[in-house]
This record gives sequence, C-alpha cells and structure tokens, in this order.
Amino acid sequence: MPLTHHFLSRRLALQTALCALASPFAAQAAGPELWPRDARVPGGVARLSLGPAAQRPKVLAGGLPVLVTGDMIEWTAVVGIPLSAAVGQHHVQVDAGQGPQSLEYTVRDKRYAQQQLKVSPKTVDLSPEDLARHERERAHQQQVMALFTATASDDLRMRVPVPGRRSSSFGLRRVFNGQSRNPHSGMDIAAATGTPVVAPLPGKVVDVGDYFFNGGTVWLDHGAGLLSMYCHLSRVDAKLGDVLATGQSFAAVGATGRVTGPHLHWGVMLNQTMVDPALFLKD
Repeated sequence: MPLTHHFLSRRLALQTALCALASPFAAQAAGPELWPRDARVPGGVARLSLGPAAQRPKVLAGGLPVLVTGDMIEWTAVVGIPLSAAVGQHHVQVDAGQGPQSLEYTVRDKRYAQQQLKVSPKTVDLSPEDLARHERERAHQQQVMALFTATASDDLRMRVPVPGRRSSSFGLRRVFNGQSRNPHSGMDIAAATGTPVVAPLPGKVVDVGDYFFNGGTVWLDHGAGLLSMYCHLSRVDAKLGDVLATGQSFAAVGATGRVTGPHLHWGVMLNQTMVDPALFLKD
C-alpha cells in the first residue's frame, strides 16, 4: 500500500474509533482558522462536527438543506441560526448514509441594541400601490433565497465588499419614525456614492433588481445555500448569470430605496437564514 494511502487509512480508522467511543456527533470548537466563526446565538452560526464519512452527509435544519464542508476524514455542518431563534436546545437532522439522526446544539442569548431612524413617511406608512409592489418583490426574493446549488468552497472567509465605517450592525432593533420594524438583517457600511462594490467570495449573480425598500440590489450565490445580498446600489455593472471572482467589482454604492444616506447594506444568508456577516470576516 502506498504511504499516503496507509496514512489516510490509519487516520480514518482512528477518527472512526474515537467517534464510536463518544456520541455519533460532537460539537466542533471554534478556532481562528475556521470561517465563519462559531457563534451559537440568534443571528449567528453553529459549526457542527459530523465526523468521518465516505460521502458528504446530508443535513437539514427546519427541513431546509444545510451547507456541509470538509472531506471524508472530517465533515462540518455550517448552520445559520435565525434571529428569531429561542434560547435553548435546537437540532439538525443528519444523514451520513445510515439513516437520519438528530444532532443537538445549544443557542445562548444575545442582546442587540436599538436604533431610532427618521426616513420619508411614505416608506413607513405604505400606500396600497407601494404595499402591493413590496409584496410582489418579497415573493420574488423568497424564490431567490430558496436557491441551493452546487457545493460551496471550503474556504468561507470573506473579503469586505466595500471599504468604510460600519454604520449599522447586524441585529439592531430598528424603529422607523417611532414605529418598530424587523431587526437589521445585514451590515451597513458607510461609503460615498459610486464607491465600487466587490465580491467577497467567488459567486454567481442570481438576481438584479430595483426594489422598494432595498433600492438597487444584487444577490450572489456562493453555493450550498450560502448567498449574499447588496442593497441601495447606485449602479449595477454585472448582469444575471455572471460568475464573479473574489475581489471583482460588480456594482457601486448608492442611496436608493429606504435610506438616510449613501451606504452599502450587505447581507449574508445560510439555509435561508440571514446571519451576521462579521462572522465571515477576520476583523
């Protein structure tokens, strides 16, 4: 047997034996080299070790497919946790070829700050026409968010899509003109109109639109349910179906849609769940 095959076989046998002594699955500790970082809070990410398997396990969270990275020696489920998730025990269903099993993990509490914003009244109290438009756009974007394509890259560390100050963080409880609305589901980066926006990872352009709340918008598909969204754009240079490399410019910052000034709203989605983009960044 070649040396590399001999080493691989011994390593696989050792990991299999260790898994047999414990439970079928074990929680994977976060480390500085792992992206996204493990943060088991509402709006965070749970990195769950699945152990060794000959083929990529299939994982479901709430019936939705989950991104799985790794190889036959060590697979990892990268699970997006909804902002609405309750504190306590949660689980995913894992099928590694021997039938589905339940893998539990614990979500701990996190308190997000509140932000008061003043915007045009017509973007808070919608007219019947604007409400109908928003509902059409929401239905379309739900189809985009449901995409689950080819396997994602194992390297999920992202590049910041635009330089600038983070003017509004993920999870902020937002109050528009005194009216409470959904928490902020992305990261806002303040930048001048026209500043280039670049792809944080290789991805395919799967949606380009001009939406009531989000203004000029682009969605990128990075594979296996990992998508990213860019809103309030002044210009879009890419078209539907374009495949972008990391760092490739595809749009420009603007102040379109419901905004208080020019900035980029950047959202990241896993298993149809918006999660904190900061978990994919080094800093």
